[in-house]
Amino acid sequence: MEAQAAVATRAFADRLAAAVVERRSQLVVGLDPRLDLLPLELRGDAHTGPEAAATAFSRFCRGLIDAVCPYTVAVKPQSAFFEALGADGVRAFEDVCDYARAAGLLVIGDVKRGDIGSTARAYAAAYLGPRAGQPPVADAITVNPYLGRDSLEPFVAECRRSGRGIFCLVKTSNPGGVDVQDLKLTDGTLVWQQVARLVAELGEGVVGECGLSSVGAVVGATYPRAVSEARRLLPQAILLLLGVGAQGATPADVARAFTSGPASALVSVSRSINYAFRDGEADWRTAAAAEAARLRDEVWRASGW
Repeated sequence: MEAQAAVATRAFADRLAAAVVERRSQLVVGLDPRLDLLPLELRGDAHTGPEAAATAFSRFCRGLIDAVCPYTVAVKPQSAFFEALGADGVRAFEDVCDYARAAGLLVIGDVKRGDIGSTARAYAAAYLGPRAGQPPVADAITVNPYLGRDSLEPFVAECRRSGRGIFCLVKTSNPGGVDVQDLKLTDGTLVWQQVARLVAELGEGVVGECGLSSVGAVVGATYPRAVSEARRLLPQAILLLLGVGAQGATPADVARAFTSGPASALVSVSRSINYAFRDGEADWRTAAAAEAARLRDEVWRASGW
């Protein structure tokens, strides 16, 4: 029982670092199921209602997990697409998370939660806390830190308690992010840089044996200079890099993120893997596997490890 408890509470950063080395991969595959883009064989009667659509989403994501499992360390299901289907979608989201974990992958729930007080504690418990004797929904989740320190502390406390992780939105890949994140403070510091310092400080209490923190940061690979600056400001954080693929960034744009070790950054790719079949004649699972394998190799080479 003691050994099982030790495994359950092992720091997220340590589990991730071990997976990166074992699989020689820093790739995270985002799971973004969209009804209008699903393979024809899965659409069927999915348009008839939420239950049928949720079933199609689950089948699609399970197929992707089977296809990309050899090439990735984690999947990142986007909860919004599931939540849009109501209760059926939420059940499908949890089903996909459980399936990925059973396949030996880490699960990063892309939920972008952020609130204060009891609400933040409830969000932390919902996604990172145990479920009536079952594992938590996710190994880590994305959170929004722009409500300040007290909005993050409940999540950090859950990381410490249950060995989970969080990735804080710091410098996002969308063009509109500059409207807030690139504003200058009186000392010349940009808003996102100040948020990065806060994230680094909160992460100091959950550093694993690998030297990396279970409090990570989301950074847009579409801003290569920001990637370098984020690495400087967050030396112990795992950077979750978004924007490679459909948004135009390349593995070469993120090479500087890996200076703290092979597991110090992850590259998340969604659409260009999920829907790779739309650019050719291959089966959707075969196309996803081929694109994941290609990106896995390119990122590993770019990382220099």
